[in-house]
Amino acid sequence: MSGAGGGSGGQGRSSGGSGGQGRARAGGKGRRRPERDEARNVAYDLLRAVDERDAYANLMLPSLLRDRGLAGRDAALATELAYGTLRGLGTYDAIIAMCSDRPPEEIDPPLLDAIRLGAHQLLKTRVPPHAAVSATVDLVRLRVGAGASRFANAVLRKIASRDLEQWLPIVAPDQEQDPLGHLAVAHSHPRWIVSAFRDALGGDLRETAELLAADNERPGVTLVAWPGRSSVGELVDAGAIASRFSPYAAYLPEGDPGAVQAVADGRAAVQDEASQLVALALTRVPVEGPDRTWLDMCAGPGGKAGLLDALAVQEGRNLLAADLRFHRSRLVWRATRRAGVITADGAEPAWRSGVFDRVLVDAPCTGLGALRRRPEARWRRVPESVPDFTALQRRLLTSALDSARPGGVVAYVTCSPHLAETAVVVDDVVKRAGGVEVLPARRYLDEIGGLGDGPHAQFWPHRHGTDAMFLALLRKVS
Repeated sequence: MSGAGGGSGGQGRSSGGSGGQGRARAGGKGRRRPERDEARNVAYDLLRAVDERDAYANLMLPSLLRDRGLAGRDAALATELAYGTLRGLGTYDAIIAMCSDRPPEEIDPPLLDAIRLGAHQLLKTRVPPHAAVSATVDLVRLRVGAGASRFANAVLRKIASRDLEQWLPIVAPDQEQDPLGHLAVAHSHPRWIVSAFRDALGGDLRETAELLAADNERPGVTLVAWPGRSSVGELVDAGAIASRFSPYAAYLPEGDPGAVQAVADGRAAVQDEASQLVALALTRVPVEGPDRTWLDMCAGPGGKAGLLDALAVQEGRNLLAADLRFHRSRLVWRATRRAGVITADGAEPAWRSGVFDRVLVDAPCTGLGALRRRPEARWRRVPESVPDFTALQRRLLTSALDSARPGGVVAYVTCSPHLAETAVVVDDVVKRAGGVEVLPARRYLDEIGGLGDGPHAQFWPHRHGTDAMFLALLRKVS
């Protein structure tokens, strides 16, 4: 995430523990002793963990908040600072480069992360500029060192001289001469991702900008009421709002999802609405002949399997759920009620071919459709990783078609709108396999508009308020 290099300010760095550990002494007569701000320290520790250990922000932040005893406004501040900084990192680095005597990649990474936190407060929050600078300088003095704090102070004061709208024309490439470069800096996404999104949106730069802006908004919390175990009415009674699209979804406007009794009991869960709808679409397609046995080939961590299992129980079907990794299989087991759950490689299946009536393959992908929820992923992924994913996706979709019986249906799903991972994979596998009919996926989601042209369905954050989930439905003819 951060640049390498040996910038100033490495001395006096604390261990990063909580409480009073690592508190800097007053550096001289009359100098104010910096106070430890736990919300900012949590945000800083998360940034360091993402950089040093490739931590997942959405998994690590709850444990950090719990361990430090943060709740309410302090927890909200820590979350906003950490996630907002990760989302805006590309923009902030461009501005930091203009305000520093060295490029960001040559600033000591612990110092750079602290300056990024300060930049976010100055440019995207209501924190008063003097408070943002002072709090960040204190953080640097405590966690990095006195020399580094002077450098941070100088950079942050330059950043504070303009607001974000004034900085963008200075640091972003010209919109007419380099529209992709402009969007990349203005909306803090790597250029290759901006290019992929533009292609998936048919070259529409205006809508690409809308998508990028939506990626930088904090996503809402969507719950799923597993049918037969809970209901949307129960979730609404607990403070949620019935959803626009999925008959099993509700939006939680505020609060901890774990405080909702149905979620605490394991009768409901957090699940993006598009994830629910692509699973539902598979169940809505008529199949020729019997409809008894379903397969979820890449079921971990169990969200779609949980919904399919609940529907299968209601309809008297049987679901087999598989995942390559044991710990993810355990999560599937916890999310389901009656499904058979196994640890198995969907690309080299342990089951007989040609026996399943419905098959879901939710293929591993770049995850570019969930950048709202995983803000650090945009900086982790590189374009060179796409061919590895698409090779695996082809193998999994080929295996899914082999697992389905003639007349059965396969749903191919990715949480990425990248054309190389979506329509290109489907077209290639269908041509190679033969005996496959491409179904009009949007017909089975006819309550939802804006899913694109052609036979497939593509959800979007800026159109639907969901992750950018892709769905193709295929019938095995022979």
